[in-house]
Amino acid sequence: MSGSAAPVPPTAPDDGVRVVALGGGHGLAASLSALRLLHTRLTGIVTVADNGGSSGRLREELGVLPPGDLRMALAALCADDQWGRQWATVLQHRFRSGGALHDHAVGNLLIAAIWDILDDHVAGLDLVGDLLGARGRVLPMAAVPLDIEADVRLHASPDHVTVVRGQSQVASVDGQVLAVRLDPQDPPACPEAVRAVEDADWVVVGPGSWFTSVMPNLLVPQLRDALERTPARRALVLNLQEQEGETEGLSPTDHLDVLAAHAPDLRIDVVLADHSLVDDGGVLERAARALGARVVAAEVAARPGADQHDPSRLAETFEGFLHPGIQ
Repeated sequence: MSGSAAPVPPTAPDDGVRVVALGGGHGLAASLSALRLLHTRLTGIVTVADNGGSSGRLREELGVLPPGDLRMALAALCADDQWGRQWATVLQHRFRSGGALHDHAVGNLLIAAIWDILDDHVAGLDLVGDLLGARGRVLPMAAVPLDIEADVRLHASPDHVTVVRGQSQVASVDGQVLAVRLDPQDPPACPEAVRAVEDADWVVVGPGSWFTSVMPNLLVPQLRDALERTPARRALVLNLQEQEGETEGLSPTDHLDVLAAHAPDLRIDVVLADHSLVDDGGVLERAARALGARVVAAEVAARPGADQHDPSRLAETFEGFLHPGIQ
């Protein structure tokens, strides 16, 4: 950082709409990057099943929650000013070397170090958020590291269903993912995450890796129960494209069917989709109505054909329905 005095970290507005966004990785970061631009009291709830890369190594060596998706969520909440941009760059920086530090993200090491000092996952994330001046709060969905198991029909043997274990393995599988589950199946939810969902005005689910980032939030029993009983309205953000391996061949309607299969009692109010995903025959609208939802279609891609959402466009679309009195 420069030698000038650090700015006062921005705080969430006391009267903002209380929004909880769930997911992991780039998808959750896209939602948070958009929602932080609005007048919201924002909480990101992050999946903790990553077992690959820097996160997987720290999880195995230190026994901590995998910090990578939590780091990405915190970076997404950094303000769009010099302070925020510098800290986001620091968090996301990865070492390149021939040694043990290779490919470790600075933010992963920082989070793991603070957890080691405080022995408290939530307090550690809050401290990092204060340091960054994060415009919102980041919480893990569960209090323990999780593993993902998936039933997969491999392309090489389509008549046989096999079990694939591990988030990174499921995400890159050469086959059709049929269903996912967590190990342990009844993990303790993060109490602060449950309270945030119960107290929310809106809950935003997705976008993101459908089976390995989005569905896991619906498989933690205490968190799923909170999502079902909360008085908050619920928005589901669809991905822009299929994900090679994990959701290859799945249509937008198939994504809604997957959600219904994994959380049959969860009702949705809004399905947010890019214009390119809305068919003329009304198939997506009918699938959304089966979940209790209406479709909000808008241009939210970074550019035509892109697989990343544009934060400004996404924020403008959220603005159209998040505030009280807007249906």
